[in-house]
Amino acid sequence: MDNSLMLTVDFGTQSVRAALFDKKGNTVCLYKKQYDPAYHSPKPGYAEQDPYYYYDCMCEVTNKLAKEHKDLLKDVVGMTISFFRDSIVILDKENKPLRPAILWLDERRAEDKNKLPAFSRFLFKAIGMAPTIELNRKRSMAVWIQENEPELWAKTDKFMMISTFINLQLLDKYVDSPAAQAGHVPIDFKKRQWYKKDNHIKGQMFGVPRRMLCELVPVGEVMGGITAEASKKTGLPEGLKVFAAGSDKSSETLGLGAMDDKTAAISYGTACTVEVTTKKYSDAEPFLPAYPAVVKGYYNLDVQVYRGYWMLNWFEKEFGVKESLEAQIQNRLALHLLNEEMMKIPAGSDGLVLQPYWGAGLRRPLAKGAVIGWSDTHTRIHLYRAIIEGIAYCLREGLELFEKKRLHHKVDKIRISGGGSQSDAICQITADIFGLPVSRVQTYETSSLGAAIAGFIAAKEFENVDEAVKAMVHPQKEFLPNEEVHKKYDYLFDKVYMKIYPQLKTIYKDLKEFEKK
Repeated sequence: MDNSLMLTVDFGTQSVRAALFDKKGNTVCLYKKQYDPAYHSPKPGYAEQDPYYYYDCMCEVTNKLAKEHKDLLKDVVGMTISFFRDSIVILDKENKPLRPAILWLDERRAEDKNKLPAFSRFLFKAIGMAPTIELNRKRSMAVWIQENEPELWAKTDKFMMISTFINLQLLDKYVDSPAAQAGHVPIDFKKRQWYKKDNHIKGQMFGVPRRMLCELVPVGEVMGGITAEASKKTGLPEGLKVFAAGSDKSSETLGLGAMDDKTAAISYGTACTVEVTTKKYSDAEPFLPAYPAVVKGYYNLDVQVYRGYWMLNWFEKEFGVKESLEAQIQNRLALHLLNEEMMKIPAGSDGLVLQPYWGAGLRRPLAKGAVIGWSDTHTRIHLYRAIIEGIAYCLREGLELFEKKRLHHKVDKIRISGGGSQSDAICQITADIFGLPVSRVQTYETSSLGAAIAGFIAAKEFENVDEAVKAMVHPQKEFLPNEEVHKKYDYLFDKVYMKIYPQLKTIYKDLKEFEKK
């Protein structure tokens, strides 16, 4: 039907959005609820939140949508949910949370007291993946809970992503999509199913027994309908179909229309990613999997800068007092003022080059953040620009890894989303660093748009993903690379940035040993 609508609920790290989209990609309405606070930190580096808080915030925006657009609900053919990744909840046998959810931003680490079997450790060491496996073990919240809260682990009946918890509230069913499981759980992403045995060579590293995990419903299929109880709480129609979709990053990639392997999708959010969509499964590197996309038959190659544009907020807090005060006077965002100041600094930040490992990644688990090239001419605004350039360098490195080892061809354009994409300056810097045209689409809410596209495909309102993207994704402003500036960035990328990690690798190991003392 031409008047069909799709309801989406998009949970971000900072806020939740409920929206209705039509089949032309128009946002019919959108309601947003900012979390307050986004998370709690009972200890430095911790990031926790009551999982019911997310559900309550969702209910607030869905009730507002249902009340103010009651006449449109009859045209809603289904609902999809997207959620930020790698954030877990544990429940007891009565489906009650045993503790607050632990979010992806959380920096706690397990000590890995209960080592993997000797043969597994030998094998991982032999293939050079021991540090990556160790980091995965230490980042696994199942392992951390077993070590630090054994009394809670003894009561744990279910281990899940927060998206699964929301599904449980809405559907009264313990189900989720395989495309929502990007995190520290024992899933075979290629087959889109859990590893069948707890001692599987890859799955065992996360420490989660198969019996605790939910049923996985294939992408595009109906997970269930809104229950009578959930209908009362959310204001949504009882029985409304909820389709299996996936994570926020995968939804963003679809919302950008980046569904062929010649188009890269960059997300400049709290975490920054570059993704390329393929029909063939391939690990980006050993133990760095491609994730199932939110459309059946596709995968997303993904490289993430763990602390991505979070770093801009960090900079504002630590160095941007002047802009913060000025922004209050002008009723603007401090980051907008910083972006204007940044453009007064020449490309390449006068030789200041930053490696953005403020949070270690799986490819380089021992790496730290680094800035080189300081001189007495540099200012704090040089550092601000160097952060933006450094994140783009890191994503370019990831994209070139895909091109060389997996795609075997060059990507020819970039679509960009996330908060950073709202800045023309950042879009232009991205085009100049990658040497590729960069474009935005008709909305900044690309995760919601992608979830809507996935829902319409699941509801068979479109015959295939190409038809849906053509109808619903509309590229807008394009930024073309300045060739002279691109040559400067090429020089810094090849001659400086790409040499930082190899030169500092041994030092990072020594820093790791220092942290243990």
